[in-house]
Amino acid sequence: MTTRPQTPADALDALISGNLRFVSGTPHHPNQDAVRRAELAPGQQPFAVLLGCSDSRLAAEIIFDQGLGDLFVVRTAGHVIGPEVLGSIEYATTVLDCRLVVVLGHDSCGAVAAARAAVDDGMAAPGFVRDIVERVTPSVLAARAAGLTEDSDIIDTHIRHTVDLLLDRSRVLAGQVESGSTAVVGLGYRLAEGTARTVTVRGLEAPAVNGR
Repeated sequence: MTTRPQTPADALDALISGNLRFVSGTPHHPNQDAVRRAELAPGQQPFAVLLGCSDSRLAAEIIFDQGLGDLFVVRTAGHVIGPEVLGSIEYATTVLDCRLVVVLGHDSCGAVAAARAAVDDGMAAPGFVRDIVERVTPSVLAARAAGLTEDSDIIDTHIRHTVDLLLDRSRVLAGQVESGSTAVVGLGYRLAEGTARTVTVRGLEAPAVNGR
């Protein structure tokens, strides 16, 4: 059993260290045994909440080398935000006492690609996929307005916008960051390398993250 990180900085350090182990091929696979399962049966106490893209290549516990009960994970395509996402994150920080919120984006994101296609070619997505595309489109437009055209720059813009939107829409989370009890970090994940790099930080000094 590993010791639960108690501060936002410690929580981020734990994720960074886990990602380094994953990248190097030396994961510890912590907190994944029968003892841990039994310990968690009465209740959970994760140390971080992770809002990530639903992409199947972004399994948070694997790429950050964590185990049962370590992360409270919320995933949507393109890490878009709705009331249920905001409520889940506020639950994690207020009830479960998570001290770190991570927004995890990645390269080759289908939601961003679809939003780019909608902007460039007017290609409308079918069904409720259109709602996801519409929520990502402001990030694409903002990147274009800033003269950014590379996929990596547009994805980073979307990660930053998601962090901004979290803090703009959740007064609870914004207050926690302002008080210093919680931090919000945007990370960009490289699929081929397996590295997570810092894109934006709120409530902490920017750390030296693997792949930065």
